[in-house]
Amino acid sequence: MKHRTRVLCSFYLLLAAFIWGMAFVSQSKGMDYMGPLTFNGVRSLIGSLVLALYIFLSGRAAGAKREKRGKTDRGRTFWGGIWCGLALTAASTLQQYGLQYTTVGKAGFITTLYIIFVPIAGIFFGRRASKIVWAGTVAAAAGMYLLCMTERLSLGRGDILVFCCAIVFTAHILLVDFFSPGADGVMISCIQFAVCGVLCTGGALLWEHPTWSQLWEGAGSLAYAGILSCGVAYTLQIIGQKGVNPTVAALLLSLESVFATVSGWIAYRIGFLKTDQTMTGRQILGCILVFGAVILVQLPQGRRSESGKEQERRA
Repeated sequence: MKHRTRVLCSFYLLLAAFIWGMAFVSQSKGMDYMGPLTFNGVRSLIGSLVLALYIFLSGRAAGAKREKRGKTDRGRTFWGGIWCGLALTAASTLQQYGLQYTTVGKAGFITTLYIIFVPIAGIFFGRRASKIVWAGTVAAAAGMYLLCMTERLSLGRGDILVFCCAIVFTAHILLVDFFSPGADGVMISCIQFAVCGVLCTGGALLWEHPTWSQLWEGAGSLAYAGILSCGVAYTLQIIGQKGVNPTVAALLLSLESVFATVSGWIAYRIGFLKTDQTMTGRQILGCILVFGAVILVQLPQGRRSESGKEQERRA
């Protein structure tokens, strides 16, 4: 049963990565109409409202289920949403501003450095990663390099901002892993997007001065990013991480870049994007490496004994 739960949680994380990857095209189009704070703020508010509506409509059914399996920790849920929201605000803002000063290839690789940062940070919190997980981490990082990097790496203003973004995303993954057990995952997601939405929208009103025409022109991109990318995908992340090691979760979520590359190519082929998004042999090899790393990490964990898993939890 525990193995089945772990597989289901892994599927949730994979689906979240798929939604985020597909959102790459919508996010790129949305930035043509508005500033980064405006886009992040509105899509986060949409995500929070969608989740709030879901919680309201399914409140009685959810309450009945909680009575059967035990009450959730409201304090843990509230503070989890606040801290995750602060981390999400910082990470998404750093990434959006960083993209203004660096290339997509550099930003993609530097952001996915959280693959390396998560197991390193986990050591300081008493979590151990097996040699197989470390090997998968290195392979995934190499795959992301081949997939995203198309020029010589040099650190400029944008690179530093995106590097900081990767560090904050590492903190976000670890915060989700810490708060999600015993908490309401959907409520955490709702709160974190409310926090992100209020902070980013406040910043947009001060510095970007958005207009209704901008929001109307980018309504399609905002709807996809708000409902699916925010409302659905981040909730899948929180629920999925309840049954998956954070390092494995980081590897699964890193597939976002693979799906983004594929969706970008499809969008170009159908004429939605004008810039050539064709994948080279180097990028295809990167996709293979990332998928191979995920498989490498997942299979050995499925064969571990229950006692081995318990020792890992206690480590």
